[in-house]
Amino acid sequence: MRIAAAQTPSVAGDLATNLATHLRFIAAAHAECVQLLVFPELSLCGYELPLLRECALSPHDARLAQLRAAAVNTGMTIIVGAPLIDDGAAQPCIASITFRPDSSATTYRKQYLHAGEDVHVQPGPRGAQAHVLHGQRYVEAICADTTHPEHARAAADAGATLYVAGVLISNGGYEADAALLRRYAEEHRMTVLMANHGAPSGGYTCAGKSAIWAPGGTLIAQAEGPGDYLVIAEENNGWHGRTLPVKTAA
Repeated sequence: MRIAAAQTPSVAGDLATNLATHLRFIAAAHAECVQLLVFPELSLCGYELPLLRECALSPHDARLAQLRAAAVNTGMTIIVGAPLIDDGAAQPCIASITFRPDSSATTYRKQYLHAGEDVHVQPGPRGAQAHVLHGQRYVEAICADTTHPEHARAAADAGATLYVAGVLISNGGYEADAALLRRYAEEHRMTVLMANHGAPSGGYTCAGKSAIWAPGGTLIAQAEGPGDYLVIAEENNGWHGRTLPVKTAA
């Protein structure tokens, strides 16, 4: 099992440019035989709360056809960050869309909101659903979800062996948030993956430093700071990892 965090930049509200970035990272991950690739919170539009309603997508949006095709063509499970709005909903949710090699797609909605987010979005339903992938069981989280220990506990109770989080974490919040994620790996014996933004977004200077921790809390791999990186971990008689810079677009 080989997993990776895609530490990407996002251009505010520019779906076309951000899609191109996603495809660039998917190609790099495929070359490394990655089987599960996780992008940051709201990676397709940036952490731009006032823009989320106009940027809202559905898993079957025609504009995402290249991501659906990429999952099929590479055999990779790809989790991207996007705003979703349900029929009749007053506000969108901060969510993720998972594209699978069998051409299916699933969604996850952020359950716990940061202060001020409720002006623009609504939370998703509580609970944890574990998805089976190559002998592992993963549960998703989005940013503030990871600051609530009950979220990680619910993931463990659902049988998760992987806890994968797309986030936006600034320099000021990184130390505390990373300590929590390491603690979840230690307490719940889960591999924990965190994919952070690699460049400023939504007015925040992002820390980068995407990371993966082994069950027990040992750091497997971590990006050195902001920038375009894949953080890769492989389970093969124990977890092993490395960090790979991804070339910027020409």
